[in-house]
Amino acid sequence: MTTADRRSLGAFVVASVLFGGTFVAVKAGLAYFPPLLFVALRFDIAAVALLVYAAATTPRGQLLPRTPRDLAGVLATGVLAIGVTNALLFVGQGYTTSAVAAIVFSLNPILTPVFAALVLADERLSRRGLVGMALGFVGVALVVNPDPATLFDLGIGKAILLAGAVTGALGSVLIRWAGGSLSSTVRTAWGLPFAALLCHYLSWTAGESARAITWNAEAIAALAYVGLLAGAVAYVAYFGLIDTAGAIRANLVFYAVPVVTALGGWALLGEVVSQLAVGGFVTIFVGFAVLGSESIDVRAALCRLRDRAVDSADAIDVDDPCLDVESD
Repeated sequence: MTTADRRSLGAFVVASVLFGGTFVAVKAGLAYFPPLLFVALRFDIAAVALLVYAAATTPRGQLLPRTPRDLAGVLATGVLAIGVTNALLFVGQGYTTSAVAAIVFSLNPILTPVFAALVLADERLSRRGLVGMALGFVGVALVVNPDPATLFDLGIGKAILLAGAVTGALGSVLIRWAGGSLSSTVRTAWGLPFAALLCHYLSWTAGESARAITWNAEAIAALAYVGLLAGAVAYVAYFGLIDTAGAIRANLVFYAVPVVTALGGWALLGEVVSQLAVGGFVTIFVGFAVLGSESIDVRAALCRLRDRAVDSADAIDVDDPCLDVESD
């Protein structure tokens, strides 16, 4: 495994773990905050933290957007991938459970290849990739195991969450399309103020008021988590992953999120992990393995394994399909 591969894996783990607690923290915080004001305050905190971090760790000449593509990447990050997506997530989750929200948002990796096929020339899914993507989604469904009657009863909450999954997928693809010279950290740091301003405006137009906030320890903990950990830190990891691994593979984070949530509930809260959920873990792992095998010539590998098991003195079958592999 190369250094770049290790960094991508590390970013995937960090984003998965921190995003894994988001649905629980959002559900807890909505008891104390109006939804759009909650997400706006989240981005206020994340923007300040990440702008300070970017200023301290980035050379001055690399801090400002300089090209139209830089600006396009900042807007795609702040307005779509972060701002609108999270506004829809926070509002939509007020109408449904964390489990249903997690599975609806897990449509994000399925939607991403659709937009990538329209916008990106270098990101396409093969048939093997589609199989891996489908297995991952089935695994998420097994882990979350929502009530089918509730899941398939399309209501306003799930419609809003689905719209959030669409904007998140589109935003990640447009970030990849924009490219630009900014690092993912700087691009995200500039995008967060746009997300905060957008959500404050939406909160104001919705008639929300800061007087409706109930301040207590749980409210502060929920806001700190979504602002600093699932905000600034997780966004650096996730948007960096888009740059290095591509939008399609980066959004597989949303398949790992329900696994992290379930394991965290088991480890920290004593929640029971069902046999169905364990089967879901395995299914998601198989889906990831299938996706990861796209760079491997499976037919050639099987032929090499067979050749090791067959005695070299055996007669050669002229109809052997492995002869075609060897001659390629």
